[in-house]
Amino acid sequence: MTAITLSADAWKDIDLTTEALVDKWLVAEGDTVHAGQLLANVVLVKTNQDIMAPADGRVEKILVQAGETFAQGKPIAMLKETS
Repeated sequence: MTAITLSADAWKDIDLTTEALVDKWLVAEGDTVHAGQLLANVVLVKTNQDIMAPADGRVEKILVQAGETFAQGKPIAMLKETS
């Protein structure tokens, strides 16, 4: 399983106590995705960020629902990679 997270670069110079908001999911649990596919839109300090699939696979579990917040480094979903 691969954790889907907001890239560390997006958090650069952001206070560690700041959380990001999942604005919307563009996929659902069980969906098959391809590497680089847009999965979700999040907002971090009034800036929109895109979360892309790190590899081909299936979205196993969405851990943070739309409208919920998450901290730096926290996975927002889990991806089961396909070979």
